[in-house]
Amino acid sequence: MPDNYSLKKIDCVILAGGKGTRIKKFLGKYPKPMLKFNGKHFIQYIINKISKYNFKRIIVLCGFKHKIIFQKFHKKKINFTEVICIKEKKLLGTGGALINLKKLKVMNFLLVNGDTIFDIDIKSLINNVDKKKLGIIALTKNKNQKSKKLNNLILKNKVVKIGKNNSYMNGGVYYFKKNIFKYIKKKSSLENDLLPRLVKKNKINGKIFKDFFIDIGSKYHLSKAEKKIRIKFKRPAAFLDRDGVVNYDYGYVHKFKDFKFKPGVLEGLKYLTKKNYYIFIVTNQAGIAKKKFTEKDFFNLHIKIKEKLSKQNIYFDDVQYSPFHPKAKIKKYKKNSITRKPGNKLIEDIKLNWDIDLKRSFMIGDKEIDKLSAYKSKLYFQYAQFDFLKQAKSIIKKFNS
Repeated sequence: MPDNYSLKKIDCVILAGGKGTRIKKFLGKYPKPMLKFNGKHFIQYIINKISKYNFKRIIVLCGFKHKIIFQKFHKKKINFTEVICIKEKKLLGTGGALINLKKLKVMNFLLVNGDTIFDIDIKSLINNVDKKKLGIIALTKNKNQKSKKLNNLILKNKVVKIGKNNSYMNGGVYYFKKNIFKYIKKKSSLENDLLPRLVKKNKINGKIFKDFFIDIGSKYHLSKAEKKIRIKFKRPAAFLDRDGVVNYDYGYVHKFKDFKFKPGVLEGLKYLTKKNYYIFIVTNQAGIAKKKFTEKDFFNLHIKIKEKLSKQNIYFDDVQYSPFHPKAKIKKYKKNSITRKPGNKLIEDIKLNWDIDLKRSFMIGDKEIDKLSAYKSKLYFQYAQFDFLKQAKSIIKKFNS
């Protein structure tokens, strides 16, 4: 399906301001999206999913105990996408909270709930909205949710209607066009006020997805969440050095015109995705420290790579880099950082934020420092071979034998 909308012009917004009244006694010091499962914050799983796409920004709308979310994510760049947190000065409900987006000149945007994960193909959702509609909702089979918020929905000619017998329910992922702001009242609920009104006016498309869904907003579903999340998100990973493995190493590659994929790489990345592997880049970038190019140059290159790969449904789940070097020309980068391979902090930082099956994970590099870094993190290692696809297949076959 061709992309009707460019994600680089679209913001992704996370609603993370609720008090979590139904699960209040389980929250402790955390706001609901910051509850931990398998050692990771719930919202981290959401951001992991979102940040692989080339969205313009990720905007987190915070309220209750906002400082905890701000400290973790505000103004951080995750996989080259900036995260911006906004505090509601006055609680206006999930609908009213969207008014705050005007301050950031948000136009079209994807919206996700901070207490649900719906692991859908986001591009497929966005590209199925009709030109004359205000937006689209991702629908799923009713999951025995007791909440009455948009749980009796059906589709007629791609348009959402109120139905009967709990056919489909709102999955907590939406795409809205900028005209939606005309319909938002200052104090309102997205699910109780705004969406029902727009559904009755036939202004909202819908698309049904059968993908993984979980909601932590109730005691029952919260009790099932840890195991379900672990089963869904614990996967093997491919850790890849960049220059000399993914692309030809011409020396300090920092311009898109000089970034040339090596044989079998694109096919190999698709194969790894099909085999349900996370794909991580861990790369030394001493060229930044040595003033060969700037950190901004590095970011711009990867944003263009991200956009190019996205058109082929290929994604790097995360990219970690070290700009440091002991002989740096720039003072702030002049140190022997443990992020720099043969140190393994880049790998360990990824492990902190992702559920990784290390027994089936591996690293491919082209230098001894890559090998040493991998071994420190107990990763199986191979030096890069001529055909990346052939090598990836061989490694996975080895794990499965």
